[in-house]
Amino acid sequence: MTSVEIPISIAAALPTLTVLDITNDVRQGVSAAGGSGIAYVSPNGDPSVVRVQERETGLFSDLECLLERLVPLEADERTRLLSFLLGPRTEQIPYADGSLCLGQWQRILLLGFEDRCADEWTLTLVG
Repeated sequence: MTSVEIPISIAAALPTLTVLDITNDVRQGVSAAGGSGIAYVSPNGDPSVVRVQERETGLFSDLECLLERLVPLEADERTRLLSFLLGPRTEQIPYADGSLCLGQWQRILLLGFEDRCADEWTLTLVG
């Protein structure tokens, strides 16, 4: 039997939140480079953020509800306010011997708001 890794998969597609799982693609980039250091994963599209989190359906719907309560859908400049609340857009992930240092269930997620999520991101390795 042959296994195939899917580089990008949709983790959640909710009315105001889209989440893409980019873990496998990042893992391949780190593996190809080898060595040890810090991987910086940054979204190229606006409005998006990268987060390391467990890929759990309940989290996504809870997050969407929380963000809607904090910044209502009809609020002016909602995307800018959400980006401010969620902090830096880039995630830093250590790696050793060409392998990401993630927990067993942790994934690298690209979150987009308001039905938009560009699947473009940048991987910068320092080490």
